[in-house]
Amino acid sequence: MTAGRLAAVVALAALAASLAWAAPGARLAWAAPVDDEAVRAVAAELRCVVCQSLSVADSPSETAHQMREIVRERLAAGETPEQVKAYFVDKYGPWILLAPPRRGFGLLVWVAPFAALFGGLVVVALVVRRWSRRPVRPEDSAAPIVDEAMRARIGREMAEMDRESRGSGGVGA
Repeated sequence: MTAGRLAAVVALAALAASLAWAAPGARLAWAAPVDDEAVRAVAAELRCVVCQSLSVADSPSETAHQMREIVRERLAAGETPEQVKAYFVDKYGPWILLAPPRRGFGLLVWVAPFAALFGGLVVVALVVRRWSRRPVRPEDSAAPIVDEAMRARIGREMAEMDRESRGSGGVGA
């Protein structure tokens, strides 16, 4: 084989390899296989840009399918799940993450519910404590206090009602 032919074969092989590498999905054929669970785990943490209420793993949209393939390609290329998520954050912003980051202002989203729950429990405990320690005052009791003058008046009025009921032949007669 002459040097010219050898150079042409090598150039043709290099061209074929570069075209195969540039073709969609070609990287998957050459890269190490990636577990579907690994792809799903990363995709479950990313928000679908079409559905917005679903993760990329759960969304049926074509865009989510393409994003899952990007996740698969990047994992197959040797990137870590954090690097893959960082790629999407760089491209779409922190909004793309379903769970806000646990630092900075995002930490407030993680801490605020627990702080509110703790504050509510403290308020309930204080109210219950105040109610249980409040002394019972005589005016709060169910039976009113009756003095001797009131007893005498009640007795007179009952006797008068008794006389009226005997004199008229009974109630309702």
